[in-house]
Formats: sequence, C-alpha cells, structure tokens
Amino acid sequence: MNITFQKYHGTGNDFIMIDNRLSVFDGTNHKRIAQLCDRHFGIGADGLILLETSEKHDFAMRYYNADGFEGSMCGNGGRCTVHFAQALGLISNQTTFEAIDGLHYAEIENGIISLQMGDVTAVEVYESHCFLHTGSPHHVEMVNNIMDFPVYEVGRQKRYGAPYFENGSNINFVEPIDAKTFKVRTYERGVENETLSCGTGVTATAIALYETGKIKTNQVTLEVMGGQLEVSFEKIGNVYEKVFLKGPATFVFEGFLKE
Repeated sequence: MNITFQKYHGTGNDFIMIDNRLSVFDGTNHKRIAQLCDRHFGIGADGLILLETSEKHDFAMRYYNADGFEGSMCGNGGRCTVHFAQALGLISNQTTFEAIDGLHYAEIENGIISLQMGDVTAVEVYESHCFLHTGSPHHVEMVNNIMDFPVYEVGRQKRYGAPYFENGSNINFVEPIDAKTFKVRTYERGVENETLSCGTGVTATAIALYETGKIKTNQVTLEVMGGQLEVSFEKIGNVYEKVFLKGPATFVFEGFLKE
C-alpha cells in the first residue's frame, strides 16, 4: 500500500505531513519515523506530523521529532498542520485543534497562519538566561555576534548539561537588531541540531525579552535562519495570555511511501 505524504516548511523548519485519519501510518514505529526524517537515507525533515481525527474539534496533531519519538508542542509544525488541514478541505480560514499540550486556535489569511499558543504562567529569570515553557521547554540567552556563534557546540552542551540533564531543553541564542526586532538561533532537542526556525523558541524568546525588560512592546519580530516570524501577547498579572505565533507555512512537494 502506498501512503501519500506532503512536505511542508515553516520558515525553514520542515516536516513530513501525513493524513492519518484512517490510521494508515504506524506512529509507534520510531525507527521508521527516524529513517524517513533522515536527510541522507530518507525524505529529510526536522519532524513528522500525523493529522488525525478529533471527536470534539476539527482535527488532532501528533508531532514526532527527527529521532522518531513523539515530541512536545511544535509551533511551526502546528502552523503547517493548519495549512495542511485547509488543503485537505477540513477547515476554511479558522480552526480549533488538539495537540499534545491542549487546544489551539488558529486563523489563516493569505497563506499566513496565526497560531494561538498556550498561556505562559511562569518565567524563571537567572543572571545569564531565562527558562520557560511555551508548549516545549526553552532556555533563552543573549549573545553577541550571533551569526558567528557556535550554536551547535554550545547548544548541545547546554541541552544536556545542568540543570536539564536527560530531559533536556531547547536552547535559544538571541541578539537584538533594533528595539522591536531580534535574531534568534535555536538548538532543538529531538532534532539534536540547529534548526532554521523554532516556533516555540521564538515565542519563548519574545516573552523572555519582555519579562526581563529588554522590550516594552507586546508585539515582536523574530528573524530566524529561515525567515521571519512575529509573536504577540498580553500580560495580565503574572500570566502571558493571548499568545500568538504568526508566519508563513509553505507546501513543498507531495510523494508516496511504499509500505
């Protein structure tokens, strides 16, 4: 049996997308998923996403990292899944769907997807960095000369180091461009490398910048290696609410898996 897949990317963060509403793909075969994501021996991707049925909402999203195992929330993957669902005719220009961290609302306008992320209730501020959850755990720290910064080497060391150890954290390095624009590079756990973009990472970055007083605006432009994203939010008390990740999701090609 052939299984149809589509390849998508969100500012360079790329995914294998499969319509799994009829349970045609085995999400427990971690070795197979890792092989499909391999850039030399497979299709090549930062992750694989299954679009599945939901009893109460438009659809459910299941995200797997390139290592083959189910991961935490992926912001760019969520935006690509919304575009995929629209292409399948499941939604029009608005949707509410299920993900591993709960429900997400999204809107589509001219190919740009605005995805509502979960509320952020705590930001841990340290002398050198911040740590917070935006559907996935994120370490955020400021650096100089970010384009020459050894993201892979330093990110890998911090990802496994104290206090994260085995569970790990995504590691984001940030440098200001102007008062409302910042450059972000991210080492992603599960991919175990730098990715061209990380949606939950830029979301965490924007909130960390606001929490530490580095920005005064609640709408931030984040430049990543694969393009540009926007994050907006409202802070009510100590909680960040109405957090939206906004940017393009791009269809690349369609193919078939021979099972």
